Amino acid sequence: MTLEEATGLQKEVPLWEVIDQGHGIRRILTFANHHEVIAFVNAVAWISHREDHHPNILAGYSRCELVYTTHAVDGLTENDFICAAKVDALLE
Repeated sequence: MTLEEATGLQKEVPLWEVIDQGHGIRRILTFANHHEVIAFVNAVAWISHREDHHPNILAGYSRCELVYTTHAVDGLTENDFICAAKVDALLE
């Protein structure tokens, strides 16, 4: 996927940013406490299991960073954006 294609799809998940010159998408979230972060990470893990597509997750006390990329193509695919949308749906 080109950077231009990634930027176009990013409009469907506006809380995510295209990073690494179009090789990934990232969202940073903040929560009230660690319990909420871990509950969110567990929900993301369920999506990952169901979709067989796993983000890189960095979790801290009140912050969680998710990055989707498709290692098999060394960049982004439509599936990265689909999974990002499913993560966003958790928070609606």
